[in-house]
Amino acid sequence: MRGRVRIAGAAAGAALLAPLGVWAWSERSGQGTALVPTELRDRDPKAVPAARRVYALLAGLENDARRDRSSRTLIGQHVELHNERYHPQYGDYRGTKQPGYYYRKARDITGKLPAFVELDLGPGYGRPGWAVGEARSYNRDWPSCRRDWGYVEDAVDLAVGVWAGLPRAADGSYRPSGTHRECATGIEVSLPDNGGGPAGLVGFSFHQPYPGSPVKGFPETRHSNSPGARDPGWFGRVVTEGTTEHRALLHDLAFLADHLGYLADRGVPVLLRPYHEMNTVPGRGFWWAGQDPAAFHRLWRLTYDYLVNRRGLHHLIFVWSPNSWDGGYGRDPRPYYPGGRFVDVVGVDDYSDTPAEPFGGGSWTEVWYRGLEAYRRPRIMAESFHVPLNAQQPGTLSRTPWVLWTVWGQALSYDNVSAPRAKNTAADVKRTYASPRVITGGHRGVSDAVSRSPHKT
Repeated sequence: MRGRVRIAGAAAGAALLAPLGVWAWSERSGQGTALVPTELRDRDPKAVPAARRVYALLAGLENDARRDRSSRTLIGQHVELHNERYHPQYGDYRGTKQPGYYYRKARDITGKLPAFVELDLGPGYGRPGWAVGEARSYNRDWPSCRRDWGYVEDAVDLAVGVWAGLPRAADGSYRPSGTHRECATGIEVSLPDNGGGPAGLVGFSFHQPYPGSPVKGFPETRHSNSPGARDPGWFGRVVTEGTTEHRALLHDLAFLADHLGYLADRGVPVLLRPYHEMNTVPGRGFWWAGQDPAAFHRLWRLTYDYLVNRRGLHHLIFVWSPNSWDGGYGRDPRPYYPGGRFVDVVGVDDYSDTPAEPFGGGSWTEVWYRGLEAYRRPRIMAESFHVPLNAQQPGTLSRTPWVLWTVWGQALSYDNVSAPRAKNTAADVKRTYASPRVITGGHRGVSDAVSRSPHKT
């Protein structure tokens, strides 16, 4: 997620999209389109029951839309927890914030929680390396007792709390109360109270600094700061077994797997969204973006193999989310699709489209929604600065019933200096959370929907 280049005007959008075949926006509805698979075990025969239920919920919502039946959208919120904890200028007030500030903010505005929360196990906050081998601070090598590293533990704890409830009864897991004193600073950290019961679904992205980076932070995620900016052969070595660069990649994946494994041990299914926005113009995005598509396929598939087959993580739902393919910042993403054997959900990170200026001349977000249809996977708005139902576009979900719509971090609030393009008023947020087309979190929200979904046991 960062600044985007827009192509202005409907004519420019139509000219760009015309050669893309099924990716071009059209007026037709979803009626008669192929349905998506509903069983996660088609991809992973060892998928755990909770992950199967979550995937069945997403697939059921998608198939309702494809049948032209009334469908609903899970409203989600991304939480940039490292910025909430350590960046005083981040968000709608100046000062440090408790973890999950923007998860709580949705309830502050609307009285309801998001149905989905996505957190990030990267990128770090400008500090040296991460440890592997254990997911928690009782491992003496784990860096959370160093400055600016405790947010990772907070992210994992918040994920458990969103899925299982906070505060919760002692169940042998770490920090069941949701409150602790951070060892690096002595500051008391308290996760949001969400009613003590299951509140929603959980996802993780991974803004991974380039493999081998001595410092972990957002600048190290960018291609321009990676060895690939100076050495065209570097990325190929990252995805080639036996190289120093590949061993560095596996070290990073071990860090990711440690935390995902901790969640697996506590029965928390995870929508995992790695290596997003891979279709950006070469040199302008993340270190994994704009690469040769075959090399990107190797990166995705070796990551999948490491997590699922080598580490035995069968609670994962894999999400592939290219950047909006506007021809400026984002290119045609089709060459970067790793294949249905490795992907469960498809989405888009949309920063080329705004409610005031729909891209391509059609309805807002429709070009991306129709473009993802052919994959036969549940379709999600993986990142957006905007809530789906706002004053300019109150009918978004009637036209494009995305299965899940996630608002990016601090963009939820209107008075936001650090995200000047964020345009969500409190009225916009309330309109979205109050809509009968939207599924919110809490006892009567998504937790009920999951309990009623197929493959419950």
